[in-house]
Amino acid sequence: MPGANGDYATARRQELLPSLGAMSDRSDFVREVPRAERPRERLLENGSAALTETELVAILLRTGRQGVSVLELARGLLNEQGGLAGLLGLTPESLRLCGLGPAKSAALLAAVEIGRRLARARLPERQPLTNAEAVASYLGLRYSLKDQEVMGAVYLDTRNRLIAEYELYRGTLNRAAAEPRAILKRGLLRDAAGFILFHTHPSGDPSPSVEDLGFTRRIAEAGEVIGIRLVDHLILAAGGRWRSLRQRGGW
Repeated sequence: MPGANGDYATARRQELLPSLGAMSDRSDFVREVPRAERPRERLLENGSAALTETELVAILLRTGRQGVSVLELARGLLNEQGGLAGLLGLTPESLRLCGLGPAKSAALLAAVEIGRRLARARLPERQPLTNAEAVASYLGLRYSLKDQEVMGAVYLDTRNRLIAEYELYRGTLNRAAAEPRAILKRGLLRDAAGFILFHTHPSGDPSPSVEDLGFTRRIAEAGEVIGIRLVDHLILAAGGRWRSLRQRGGW
């Protein structure tokens, strides 16, 4: 029996040698990749600005999966989502459908939320919201969706300081359904003196439509009647693009 056991162990080791050798070869291959080409090392040595979007996402994903490198996985995710801006619309369910597990999904969702909170931090606390670019940047990160239109309002006090922010409509918007009365009523309930209206253009083009301009004029006129001034109407699109209808002379 001892001899038989010894023969079995020897045979088993011989069976494992090819796979162990492959693992060793793979390990050697990883070590042979030039340090200057590794995303994590490149970030630490050259700064995050030196990395491509694919490399940045790859660092969050950390590893690939069988037959797919982490860079290929990151590139595929970006292509599927329509680029970096498309990551704003990620959900746990959409990431699961992409084949990503809990660890990778959590890392991506946390990074997106950090970006949103950093944009929110650019809005001055208890200071007038006079920087349309900062407001548009924050709202774009928070509400940009590639397949749904969103309309909302930021309500302000007499000094144009932030009181509240609300998403009011989501989906394919019918301007007849998005009544000025409902938007202004929310402002009255918060004792607002003014508001910044915003909505998204999932098409990616922030140019105002004829309906956008007409709705803006109607709600501005209605606001003047009840004492809530329309400060601006921002149209937000993918890639950080936006338009201010006040700057454009939209009403």
